[in-house]
Amino acid sequence: MTPNPLWCLFMTASSIFSPLSRSVWLLLAAAALTACSRPPAAEEPVRAVKLMTVGASDFGSEPEFSGEVRARVESRLGFRVAGKITRRQAELGQHVQAGQVLAQLDPQDYRLAAEAARAQQAAALTNRDLSAADLKRYRELRAQNFISGAELERRESTYKAAQAQLEQAQAQASSQGNQASYTTLVAEVSGVVTAIEAEPGQVVSAGTPVVRIAQDGARDVVFAVPEDRAALIRPGSPVAVRNWAGGDVLAGTVREVAASADPVTRTYTVKVAIDAATAPALGATVYARPQALARTGQAVLKLPTSALRQEGAGTAVWVLDKDTMTVRSQPVQVATADGNEAVIAGGLSAGMQVVVAGVHVLAPGQKVTVYQQREGAPAAPTAPAPAAPAAPAASGAAR
Repeated sequence: MTPNPLWCLFMTASSIFSPLSRSVWLLLAAAALTACSRPPAAEEPVRAVKLMTVGASDFGSEPEFSGEVRARVESRLGFRVAGKITRRQAELGQHVQAGQVLAQLDPQDYRLAAEAARAQQAAALTNRDLSAADLKRYRELRAQNFISGAELERRESTYKAAQAQLEQAQAQASSQGNQASYTTLVAEVSGVVTAIEAEPGQVVSAGTPVVRIAQDGARDVVFAVPEDRAALIRPGSPVAVRNWAGGDVLAGTVREVAASADPVTRTYTVKVAIDAATAPALGATVYARPQALARTGQAVLKLPTSALRQEGAGTAVWVLDKDTMTVRSQPVQVATADGNEAVIAGGLSAGMQVVVAGVHVLAPGQKVTVYQQREGAPAAPTAPAPAAPAAPAASGAAR
């Protein structure tokens, strides 16, 4: 075994300075070895934690959804014929009356077609009149036996064909007249223009939307709910509607729940009927609270969100063991949120004490103390306190 260099040094010194006894040198060596050894590691301080006793409390909040006020009937109006838009009288946000002109197409081609149809009608009328005169004359000749019955039948057939051609020309002229009138877009109902989808100079086909009108009358509040909430909302259930800008709470009734989810958001659209007389303006943002989803008064276990921490793929909290004053990890299941608190669905029972602050600096089995809130901060000293006198040290250590 390799001798300690410090020990050899003291043994050599003891042989040189013979006046000192060997026992004194041994005491000095022991004191030197003690002073040079590594100090023991400091113990981890006991942390003070804030605790909360788990207990049942009432569910205080209600789910609220952001919605929009819309007209129950909203129509997209377009021309019934194709053409180039020459004028657009309707403006966005304008209130229009039934029969008011909204836009116009170039009617020149349709007017020419209508004049051609009227000319064909006049020609067919003349041909019919001529056939009618011939038929009358041949009937008189047949009465005098100047012609055969077959000849009279041919004249009757000619007259019937001329009459049919006249009726066809009349129908064609009426159709072309309608086509010319369709070049003017007219509002069929009163309402508010909510969108303009075509501008003057644009060539549109028949049926292309040009103006969107929200009809006057009933109003709906439209909002979307997730899949797990849609099954709980039924048509006819009450809904409280609150305006974003403030004001009275309006009473509404669920009118329709979408049968299928939106392909993009995967949510279900809910429409709530409200009184049109007190309804906010079209497009206004409102908040809807379906009574079918309300849990007010229901007893649940709640914890502040500061008590939760992520553990693996789940959520856990620190629970205090009163006997050993240590903490242990307890997995929990979070059901939903109630304001700034989490509603616990499982993992805890009433009476447990849970750490609600500093959860990320604790470890399983760590000893803790209960944090006590001070009544008031202590006054700062005006002068530093005198230091306590040091205890006298051994003579060997002092040197």
